Amino acid sequence: MRLKLSLLFWVWACTFILGQESTYYNVVAEQGDGIFSLLRKQGLDPAKHYGEFLELNSDKIAEGTALKLGEEYRVPYADDSLKKTGVMVETVKDSETPIFDKELAQMSLKSDKLKDAVYYLIVENSSETDNGFVNDVTQRIARELILNGAHVYVMGDHLISDSEDKEVSIDNTFGDYVQVINKRYIKNTGKYQRVLLIRTENVIEKGNMAVAVYHYDKSIQGQRFAENIQNVFRENNVSSTTIDESSLVFEDKNSLYLATNILPAISIMTIENTSQTSKSKISLKPNKKEFADLISNGIINDYVDLEFEN
Repeated sequence: MRLKLSLLFWVWACTFILGQESTYYNVVAEQGDGIFSLLRKQGLDPAKHYGEFLELNSDKIAEGTALKLGEEYRVPYADDSLKKTGVMVETVKDSETPIFDKELAQMSLKSDKLKDAVYYLIVENSSETDNGFVNDVTQRIARELILNGAHVYVMGDHLISDSEDKEVSIDNTFGDYVQVINKRYIKNTGKYQRVLLIRTENVIEKGNMAVAVYHYDKSIQGQRFAENIQNVFRENNVSSTTIDESSLVFEDKNSLYLATNILPAISIMTIENTSQTSKSKISLKPNKKEFADLISNGIINDYVDLEFEN
């Protein structure tokens, strides 16, 4: 009987210890670190997780918020960490890494108005002349969305850039997009979820860009999402050309493949470096910050308007 009790106690103790260990990870304090700065570097809201940090490190903090240089401290795992709410997805391996790392020390939540929103941003560069323009813009968009409480997944086609068979590789990559997005869509069932694919061609930071927004003709949500993005450009008078009232419809097979196979609604934005635009394209200068702000506002408006109607 005593042996059984000892065995049960040992099992309980191991389970408890393992459970405790799974709630935190260790971080080494750097020069100048206090509790607030260390938590911010880990993408956590200090005001929300301060008490939990003190409990986890009660044996190491004597007074105040100063931390000892080189000492290891326990940091709580948290679903609202910016390391978790903003991630890059490597589609082939279906693995995630934080979008932001060193930038986290200067980042803090602005609001939680997008707390039930999930976005999937797909980046396509058609050539090497883009000079990182679209990647920078996408990071700015992701930053604005997560700082307003959204969960953002970013993925792109960089893994196929050296392929000999471009057409087959693109199709395979789109299949990977479908797989990783649908998996996360199911995980986030019940939340507002949207996909924005940003496709660029020969974009350079000189001259004007021609921007168009497309939707799948059988998706009311996708059309609304596209039009909300387009409306922001119109309302801010960034174009001297006439913009059609409705956005364009998918035509190429890869876009149609995505639209008919992924679960969340999708819109596609195309960006070209040209001075000649059609009625359905928006002409504007390639200013990263302004461009990213306009797109972010359109994305946010779609969610806020839908929430207001509901």
